Amino acid sequence: MNSKEIINTYQNAIIQIATQSGTGTGFYLKNYGLIVTNNHVVANNPEVTIAGKTFEKALSRVWYTDSQHDLAFLEPPSAADLPEIVLGDYEAMKDGDHVIAIGHPYGLNYSATQGVISKVDRIRDGEKYIQIDAAINPGNSGGPLVNYAGEVIGVNSFIIKGGDNLGFALPVSTLKEALDLYLPHVGNAATRCSNCDYLVTAETIDNNKYCPSCGSEVKLPQLPEKEVELMGVAKLIEDILKELGKDVRLARDGANMWSVKAGSAKVKISYNPENYFVAGDAYLCQMPLDAQKIKPLYQFLLQENNKPSGLVLSCVKNNIVLSRLIYDLDMTKETGVAEFKNLFEQADHYDDYLKDEFGCIARLEEV
Repeated sequence: MNSKEIINTYQNAIIQIATQSGTGTGFYLKNYGLIVTNNHVVANNPEVTIAGKTFEKALSRVWYTDSQHDLAFLEPPSAADLPEIVLGDYEAMKDGDHVIAIGHPYGLNYSATQGVISKVDRIRDGEKYIQIDAAINPGNSGGPLVNYAGEVIGVNSFIIKGGDNLGFALPVSTLKEALDLYLPHVGNAATRCSNCDYLVTAETIDNNKYCPSCGSEVKLPQLPEKEVELMGVAKLIEDILKELGKDVRLARDGANMWSVKAGSAKVKISYNPENYFVAGDAYLCQMPLDAQKIKPLYQFLLQENNKPSGLVLSCVKNNIVLSRLIYDLDMTKETGVAEFKNLFEQADHYDDYLKDEFGCIARLEEV
């Protein structure tokens, strides 16, 4: 297979993963009925949000965790059209083999980088990894490392900071071992003891806390009776979204970031604790194809910005964006509900109006 065929094959199997603290990548294995990712991507969360090209953002249970090998397995979305991808043979790999790393680095969805295997069996912290020179970055974690036969040969796991494309992937042999170990327990919470590699389940855990094999303390990925709440401004934002009828678990896009739908518009909310501002950016339609309509469109946007609503219309590249910026100390739950309710309503209104009046086109949505 060439690189284009590999990327086309894998795009629908690649999964975006988000938690309260960050984002990462996963990939679906049809034969096992599981999504594979890194343990550090799920970050001790028993439930995460997932999204893909063939399904809407959804909640996913974390079924299996393994801190020693940095692996986690998630529940796949129901009724999603996800392709079958194949696991390769670790023993067949050689130094110098060409590979492709696929993932979502820095939020750039479905990015692929090419490189070669620098060393098939690099040992770090007592574990065997595949060292590669294909660029992998934050957000790539948990994505597949693929050979040119279109087979998964590793799970992209980490880089050495400051290194020149020094990336490391967990070998497919380690992944297969973990999958086969967990396969009889699919759909049930389990964790692998980091000291003795014993698979601990709800039926075997000792005193709800210890590995029955070696006595080490372990933790199953179980849903808590009550979700751990955020603090400060992040908690306030989620309280506001709840008040407006939004599911905050689905809205989470990482640390201090959320996204929700407002009619046909997509609203991204972010909080930067360094500059103390909460930003709401509603991405509306795109500029019209008819050049003669662009000047009157600009005039309309400028006129609308003179209105005392606190909302600002702007053009970001080809997108028209409706924004609201709020100083965190000025925002209460009551004022925040009013501000974001207005932003959501106006985003839906302007998106439809600009399409009808100026021939603006629906925004290309990257999923």
